[in-house]
Amino acid sequence: MQNDKRFTNQVMLVTGAAQGIGRGVALAAAREGASLVLVDRSGYLEEVAHEVRGLGTPVITVTADLESYEGAQQAIQAAEDTFGGVDILVNNVGGTIWAKPYQEYEEPQIEAEIRRSLFPTLWCCRAVLPGMIRQQHGVIVNVSSVATRGIYRIPYSAAKGGINALTASLAMEHAADNIRVNAVATGGTEAPARRIPRNNNTLSKQEQVWYQGIVDQTINSSLFHRYGSIEEQVRAILFLASSESSYITGSILPVGGGDQG
Repeated sequence: MQNDKRFTNQVMLVTGAAQGIGRGVALAAAREGASLVLVDRSGYLEEVAHEVRGLGTPVITVTADLESYEGAQQAIQAAEDTFGGVDILVNNVGGTIWAKPYQEYEEPQIEAEIRRSLFPTLWCCRAVLPGMIRQQHGVIVNVSSVATRGIYRIPYSAAKGGINALTASLAMEHAADNIRVNAVATGGTEAPARRIPRNNNTLSKQEQVWYQGIVDQTINSSLFHRYGSIEEQVRAILFLASSESSYITGSILPVGGGDQG
């Protein structure tokens, strides 16, 4: 009987797996047979691992700060030590911290946004490449955003634009190693309230107005005039992670209801 599970005998490493899209990817991949390495800096990661084990899937967790190369190396090393390597890397860490016009950002805030939404993907790609080159196969799916064209989060937009450039160039550089690299540019996504907020400060009235501006622009830019669901993002990510997309590399797939980013 043919196995209809797309990720049987494959090791998938998912970053930012403690909540939101990362958790959705982990659970969906577990149902399709993947052995999982779940990475986050949140203690809630263990709850997701418990859910995954309930599906009968091998899983390990790595608590690491992926804003540093050391954290990325720690995650990849744990995967290699436990499972022998990484077949699929899903780079999901990122998300805007502040919402305001660019001239309102302070220098440390701009740097923090770039560290949050660009460096984890840069570092994890760098850390995983030697192993994928040795094994002469691998898939990397980066989570980008249609916010590369948007308002009130310019540093985040710049970080996601960097991920798009990384995706295209890395695909060109390593196609000869049978490594595919693609990205999903997520649109606005309905998700439960974050258990660990990116910004712990209460928004001022002006900041609430700016944040609502992001929401309004996101909805208006979608041809469906709505946010997407976590499931809609997960489907696209797992399509690019699977052999169903075997002739696709260097591509950015917008999943924003028609918003191309």
